[in-house]
Amino acid sequence: MLEAAGRNLLDPVILFFVLGVLAGLIRSNLEMPQPIAKFLSLYLLVAIGLKGGTTLAVEGLSASGAMAVLAALIMAVSVPIITYGVLKRLVDPFNAAAVAGTYGSVSAVTFIAAQQFLDKNGIPFGGYMTVAMVLMETPAIILAVTLVTLLRAKQAVAPVSLSAAAADQPSVIPALSIGRVVYEALTYGGHVLLVGSLVIGFVAGAPGQDAIRPLFSDLFKGILAFFLLDMGLLVGRQFGDAEFRLEYVLTAFALIAPPLYGSLALLLARVFALAQGDAVLLAALSASASYIVVPAILRYAVPEARPGIYFTMALGLTFPFNIIAGIPLYHAISELLWR
Repeated sequence: MLEAAGRNLLDPVILFFVLGVLAGLIRSNLEMPQPIAKFLSLYLLVAIGLKGGTTLAVEGLSASGAMAVLAALIMAVSVPIITYGVLKRLVDPFNAAAVAGTYGSVSAVTFIAAQQFLDKNGIPFGGYMTVAMVLMETPAIILAVTLVTLLRAKQAVAPVSLSAAAADQPSVIPALSIGRVVYEALTYGGHVLLVGSLVIGFVAGAPGQDAIRPLFSDLFKGILAFFLLDMGLLVGRQFGDAEFRLEYVLTAFALIAPPLYGSLALLLARVFALAQGDAVLLAALSASASYIVVPAILRYAVPEARPGIYFTMALGLTFPFNIIAGIPLYHAISELLWR
């Protein structure tokens, strides 16, 4: 595992991430212009969608692919439920629900980094794992909003019930707003682009992929290096912000939960007889946390929670852990389980 982690740290892409963290820590004025940072993000979503769609067109969705998608859905539901069950006893329940939604969803960049790690180590994986990633994004958001709605109803019922008993009037329970949140999640620009690119890659097939290979394959790793440099800058600057001062329990959770969820995903993958590469990707997805889509939605869906908590946990702690140490760890565990 240490050898794999060492090789991972020497990867130029990871070194650019480390450079960004260091530059952020020393408060360098190095920065990525916002339009370029946005372009890099969109580029990566298109590239990963096209690759997954093309692979699906060539290989199809086998029985093992269907099992991988099923395992992904199981993890997408299990992670937020476990997260909320643990944190509701330790922190404010609204913050616990927001963290559950954040950690139940996935990080596309962590997924990409895991793919790069597998490619570098010659471990194959299926294009259907991109489908699995797409399907894992939404369930956690639905669960988080459902939990928050129930919490609001619970808080409203007690005082309203007492008042209603005195006034002999029925109590009022807040209406669900899950439909709006699901709509926002499904129509979020990045999600639409990823799904659309997946479909385009599937329809165009291998010939279509060959036509755009110079842009979306040959340049992919260089673009990823620039994107991770920008991510590193964000992470480094997080450490100096006041919002970064998390409670110890949240800091511990952000670092302990990823290997636990990753290990759980690997065990599930072993039970489902998935290929090793698919299992590592499932572990990386299950261990990741959304720091783009879900925080953007939770800001208005769960105003009772503090964005500085779930955003900092996901981007400042869990993301760098997975990029630097988590992915090699999941690979090392898979080596033991798939002997």
